[in-house]
Amino acid sequence: MRQVLDVLQDSTIASKIGKDNRSRFWGVYRRVAEEHDGEFLERYTTDMDIVLIFSGLFSAVSTSFIVAMESNLSPDPSDTTNALLKQLVQIGLGNLAQAGPTPKEPASTWSPSELTLRIQMVVYASLSMSLLAAFGAVLGKQWLGYYKSHRYGRGSQEERGKRRQEKFDGLITWYFDAVVQSFPVLLQISLLLFGIALGANMWYEHPSIAWVIISTTVFGFLFFSLTVMACLISPACPFQTPMSTVLRMMRMDSKIILSILVVISKSTSQESCARCLNQPPGIRSGSQRQWMVRHVFLHMLMF
Repeated sequence: MRQVLDVLQDSTIASKIGKDNRSRFWGVYRRVAEEHDGEFLERYTTDMDIVLIFSGLFSAVSTSFIVAMESNLSPDPSDTTNALLKQLVQIGLGNLAQAGPTPKEPASTWSPSELTLRIQMVVYASLSMSLLAAFGAVLGKQWLGYYKSHRYGRGSQEERGKRRQEKFDGLITWYFDAVVQSFPVLLQISLLLFGIALGANMWYEHPSIAWVIISTTVFGFLFFSLTVMACLISPACPFQTPMSTVLRMMRMDSKIILSILVVISKSTSQESCARCLNQPPGIRSGSQRQWMVRHVFLHMLMF
């Protein structure tokens, strides 16, 4: 055994210095990756837990509100009872003409109001988005668990480091951050829709109380919008939210799309201008204005 070790130590097949540097590099990479992944997994796991807890509580509140509004979608049984009693009174008084030959059924001609249907649509949309956010949070926890358990695999230190880097590159390539951050955004949209439905329903019953709900909803929406705009203007703003992160990523992609639109607009501008010159003066002025408005609009979006 000692002879084998001496032969391997004096071997020139692989450079000893190069082997030490390579091992040192992957050792440092492992420590940095562990630190980054620990913060990454803890942050997103906490976010998914918050989404699950809040969506569960909010879904219970939305369901209670829907149950309370179910009576507005069906006729009131007391209306039928009152109509039949009125008809019996008319018969007892001898007013057969006013009583009618057949029993009255107000439920057969009853239909819910359009406002009630719209409020129900908004409430069900709010409940659906909260459930979708909860479903996404469950998927996000599964994705995080898979990444945590399969990021290294087995093999040498170099092979495990390369496999982990491949998994991490996949997170960036497939916009994992934007997808996971969209689940809290769905929950926020659900909360906004619920506030709109609650205010509209209360406005239909008691407008004075509805003003409190509408004012609170508008204030919350404006405050949230201002914080998102501040984050888009200044990346150093401390009021970072999932919405600002998603919008910042969409803004980067939109610049590429808008640049393509500007190139197309420039390529067709000469043809549009020549077509305008060949038209009568009245039509020419209108076509020129439309072309100028479209061209200026694209440049404003670009910048």
